Amino acid sequence: MKAALIRTTGSPDVIQWADIESPVPGNGQVLVRTEAVAVNPIDTYIRSGMVKVPLPNPYIIGCDLAGVVESVGPGVKLFSVGDRVWGSNQGLSGRQGTFAEFSAINEQWLYPIPEQVSSESAAAGALVGITAHLGLFLHGGLKSGEVVFVNGGTGGVGSAVVQIARAAGATVITTAGSPGKAAECLKLGAAHVIEYKSHGIEQRFSEITASTGPIHLWFENVRTPTLDRTISLMAPRGRIILMAGRDSRPEFPVGPFYVKDLRAIGFAMFNASLAEQRVAAAELNTLLASGKFRPLVGLTLPLSEAAKAHQLQEDNTLRSAGTLTGKIVLKP
Repeated sequence: MKAALIRTTGSPDVIQWADIESPVPGNGQVLVRTEAVAVNPIDTYIRSGMVKVPLPNPYIIGCDLAGVVESVGPGVKLFSVGDRVWGSNQGLSGRQGTFAEFSAINEQWLYPIPEQVSSESAAAGALVGITAHLGLFLHGGLKSGEVVFVNGGTGGVGSAVVQIARAAGATVITTAGSPGKAAECLKLGAAHVIEYKSHGIEQRFSEITASTGPIHLWFENVRTPTLDRTISLMAPRGRIILMAGRDSRPEFPVGPFYVKDLRAIGFAMFNASLAEQRVAAAELNTLLASGKFRPLVGLTLPLSEAAKAHQLQEDNTLRSAGTLTGKIVLKP
């Protein structure tokens, strides 16, 4: 089979599109014929060596996929040949990734694709959807009627937070870098959008929170948070979710933080247990089936162009290129 793989960490050009032996599903595993995969920032961190984890050699890149069960190994109970499935959390803890024509995956990391949902959509919503759900509910304790803020409402995680929070009955505030992206945020369910390149951010926050009230849950997904601003806008006993910026060391305004009884919560999707991720995936499937969660796909490429996709993702994540809306999806 063909796969996008690396033999050493480095820049995107270390990615090779090469022939490799097809995997054979072991006990509890299913063999998935890939129909779509999606690129995530964590994929680029692992490939570059920024995040150091044990890697097989060669190492197939990628966390997310959607496809069809080609065959099943011994002991498989959840899926049968021909089932459509999606999943995430691959390419970690010594597991091979998903950027290949076939992947052998433990069935516990896979979930059924609802009818009428495309493989492209399922792959695009995998990691970002689970991340958004875990942050909002498991860690953030979101309740209907609360006010939620998330940066970048047309980004991968940001667009998922907007839709999932709105479906839960929250009032959502977000940001966008252009009028077109702002319009997309409103379509996704945001009640208010701050165009940060043209609006006075402080003034817009003041105008918006005058009508919504203070923010109960701040979902911070930018690498360099502005904590003085964040804390000033929070409701008493509000929660600040931190899930980005591995090398970020912002100043922390302790006094304004503690006198409001605030909570700061850090989390990484990959730390969630199998059971916690399955709960999130089941609820995501309900939202996917109802149309309340429509993962944004900004660009579709052939799987053979994985190096190009990684370069584009890296430019937007690390260098704020602003050229990407939603997810990059690749297909064999």
